[in-house]
Amino acid sequence: MSTHGTASPTTPSSPVDVPQLTLSDGHALPAIGLGTYRLRGAAGADAVARAIRTGYRLIDSAFSYENEGAVGAGVRDSDVDRSEITVTSKLPGRHHAYDQALAAIEESVYRMGIGPIDLMLVHWPNPLAGRYVEAWQALLEARERGLVRSIGVSNFLPEHLERIIAATGVAPVVDQIEIHPRFPQDEAVRWNADHGIRTEAWSPLGRASGILADPVLQAIAREHGRTVAQIVLRWHVQRGVVPIPKAASPDRQRENLAVFDFALSESDLARIAELARPDGRLKGQDPATYEEF
Repeated sequence: MSTHGTASPTTPSSPVDVPQLTLSDGHALPAIGLGTYRLRGAAGADAVARAIRTGYRLIDSAFSYENEGAVGAGVRDSDVDRSEITVTSKLPGRHHAYDQALAAIEESVYRMGIGPIDLMLVHWPNPLAGRYVEAWQALLEARERGLVRSIGVSNFLPEHLERIIAATGVAPVVDQIEIHPRFPQDEAVRWNADHGIRTEAWSPLGRASGILADPVLQAIAREHGRTVAQIVLRWHVQRGVVPIPKAASPDRQRENLAVFDFALSESDLARIAELARPDGRLKGQDPATYEEF
């Protein structure tokens, strides 16, 4: 039995052709990505290279994960053409000041060693510090200089998004936020879509919150002959959200990609919607007040 659900996982035997979405700047974004938090060193590089060979074309990293070097090594070692891979990194809160932000982005590019970063995000708005507009302006400059190709944000609420758009006239192409069945963020997903912003989901499987043991999700998984993880990832995909699940093992990586050959019914989606909780955040990290440096 898979620890990700109630059924033996349906997994691809050959690399998966992941669908591509089009961002507002015209660049492509794969419909699912690989999270790399805590994937470091040689083992992390191996996990990234293996994921790319399995079919992942979106790799998500961050300055604060301390693994940009391992991610770059994994991309180089995968033997997949660099142009086919979208690599993400994120600017940390301690470097929001304009000049510091540009230097940090340059460091991220140097560490990865794979050319321009495909997608650079501001990791958290840190509204109490109040310098996220500077950080966004630095990302615009980094894009102008060719250091990065696309720019976006992470953990930004509509109020933060409105401020950076008003200040610069430029909306991010992506907003990566916490989303899982207990915290679906319907309003944020709709707001982003209405403003041409693609929503990505971090912790799409809810980490160790017990979501994978939820009886409703287990029942749906049994009905489809899938694992709970596959049901949850398919739920994200059908909502137009790009999930970024972390997976180091080959079996888990393959399992998480096998979500493009089935569909959830309206009844399934309605049952999952009932799992939402007002206090669904995993660690109470409300971007209105939470600060991460």
